[in-house]
Amino acid sequence: MVHPAELKAIRMSQETRPIQILRFNTCGSVDDGKSTLIGRLLFDSRALRHDQLCTLAQSADITGGWVNLANITDGLRAERRQGITIDVGYRYFASARRRFIIADTPGHEQYTRNMVTGVSGANLSVVLVDACKGVTEQTRRHLYISALLGIKHVVVAINKMDLAGWSEERFLEIRQQFESFLPRLNGLRDVTFIPISALHGDNVVQRSRNMRWYDGPTLLGHLESVHVTSDFNLSTLRFPVQWVNRAYSPLDPKLHAVRGYAGQLAGGIVRLGQKVLVLPVGLWANVAGIVTFDGALAEAFCPQSITLILDRELDIGRGDMIVDAENLPGLSSELRAKVCWFSTQPLRRGGTYWLKHTTRIVQTTTTDIESRINIGTFEPEPGADALKLNDVGQVRLKTAEPIVFDGYQINKFTGAFILIEQGTNATVGAGMLLPPTETVKPEYHDYAI
Repeated sequence: MVHPAELKAIRMSQETRPIQILRFNTCGSVDDGKSTLIGRLLFDSRALRHDQLCTLAQSADITGGWVNLANITDGLRAERRQGITIDVGYRYFASARRRFIIADTPGHEQYTRNMVTGVSGANLSVVLVDACKGVTEQTRRHLYISALLGIKHVVVAINKMDLAGWSEERFLEIRQQFESFLPRLNGLRDVTFIPISALHGDNVVQRSRNMRWYDGPTLLGHLESVHVTSDFNLSTLRFPVQWVNRAYSPLDPKLHAVRGYAGQLAGGIVRLGQKVLVLPVGLWANVAGIVTFDGALAEAFCPQSITLILDRELDIGRGDMIVDAENLPGLSSELRAKVCWFSTQPLRRGGTYWLKHTTRIVQTTTTDIESRINIGTFEPEPGADALKLNDVGQVRLKTAEPIVFDGYQINKFTGAFILIEQGTNATVGAGMLLPPTETVKPEYHDYAI
């Protein structure tokens, strides 16, 4: 809570020149203080605009002369009435060192699918824990999903330390609870523990005077310094074609009707003159131009959006993928994946859906449900006959046409997909592909023009 008199003292600081974007989300159990933490982070870092401050001051939710900072992100009336987060709320701010995109995700199990949406695009997850409650099943669920979705950096923010008497012993006890099961979560290597009080602002932006025993960074200090540049896969070129356009030709300034292939680089680096392979058709070409809104480039890298121009006319369309000769991807219609299920209608064997993978949409059928994940133990339980709402399990799929893919842990862009219900077009599941058993064979790409 913040007294309205403090709002009048806030003025935006001088303009900054941030050099990098960090996308992060907050998650945790219901009422752990996720929205309040984001409100405190924005408020104390002077990232709120004047109109936002005025809206807070005039909010109908002000009671007892205090402002509820959770209202900055809890924008739905139902959220304010119930005191919980339902939808994913996005906020943007900048410090002197970075720009930030925040996804405030729901804590209630009923809205796990919304939490998956917020985590899927993040570089880092902030997992909140109530210092009085400790680790809950939903905390474990959110950590598992963060690991499953390839989040490499996690901050465990132990909140409400004021209610725990600012106790170092309680902080260490909760940290030990996490460390007892973190080794079972593959992929979580960078985990930082920070004791905070979002309500009072301790260790959020400013260091706490109440927890002098803690000598680590504040939350904002850690967010500003965590290294995420190496998280992108820059070793294997993956370029899903989104659409075909007519682009300016760097080869001939007089020619403005060259066939260009537009999209976002999903991995690797592409350079002028580089030899590339178009899949699934198996045609070779050389890169003749790399065009962006700001002009032509000599090279581009993931995750830039570009238009590629090749040195020959090929029949390439949306859903095709351009790769290099090194570290070739898989090409198959037989897929194995882990799936987070979003629908009240269970996923069963024989179910038919649309599968959207990068820029390609194909029909798929569930041929087997290999296991369901027990969130309490993180162990797979074989023999499941269905995946219900918010379940996570491992399945086998058969697509109508082969797709070009990588394992999700290798490349989040080419290893992810969503399942769409036919008829309603509702998104019913999010999937992470397991690595291919076979990559494109050498004899396959001997076929060229």
